[in-house]
Amino acid sequence: MSGEAGRRRLRALLRLAGVRSAGDLAIAENAFVHESHAKERGGASNERMEFLGDSVLGFVTASWLFERFGDEPEGLLTLRKAAIVNDVQLAITARRLGFSDLVRLGAGLRTSGGADNTSVLADAFEAFVAAVYLGYGLEKARKFVIAEHVERLDHSTGAPLDSKSRLQHYAQEHLSATPVYRETSRGTPQQPAFSSRVTVKGKTLGTGSGPSKKAAQQAAAEAALFSLAQPQP
Repeated sequence: MSGEAGRRRLRALLRLAGVRSAGDLAIAENAFVHESHAKERGGASNERMEFLGDSVLGFVTASWLFERFGDEPEGLLTLRKAAIVNDVQLAITARRLGFSDLVRLGAGLRTSGGADNTSVLADAFEAFVAAVYLGYGLEKARKFVIAEHVERLDHSTGAPLDSKSRLQHYAQEHLSATPVYRETSRGTPQQPAFSSRVTVKGKTLGTGSGPSKKAAQQAAAEAALFSLAQPQP
């Protein structure tokens, strides 16, 4: 979406952050320019803004969690933060806000469904947070992130979050590694049963079982997250 229709949509998004007089929309428009579009058409992509927005998003989220869960240890707060800022959750919010209509993609990526790609949408969300911060200040960026993303998620202890995504985010951010899963089958075609072991840098963090490889991996990831959340001696 481009032209005046796109600018109207941007102004509506900025109003969600408390911006009543948007002024020049150039920064906000740039938040939706994917690298593939910039390579085809020229100009700047949203990559630098994505970098900044990631840090703003992380700071706002960490501050909110620090105040909301005042008695929780650092390990559990870290896992909560990972569950909030992972690409899957950011893309869900971006879809709800209509980012798919605003992202500008190269012809090939758009044809292959890139406007609904989780990574593309998550990057655009981070870039838009940066645009709000750069154009209107930290308080407006905080208002947008909290009201439109953080407070719309389930923060209960048993919230149905994707354990694999949470573990991957944690491992990449804090351990500079990607979890590796290994499965074994111990069932029958009629009653399949799988066991999974997840390791990071060769160290086993958790094991789990389930009726499918995916379920076993989720169980192993959940066990790993529980282990990581425990106070270290």
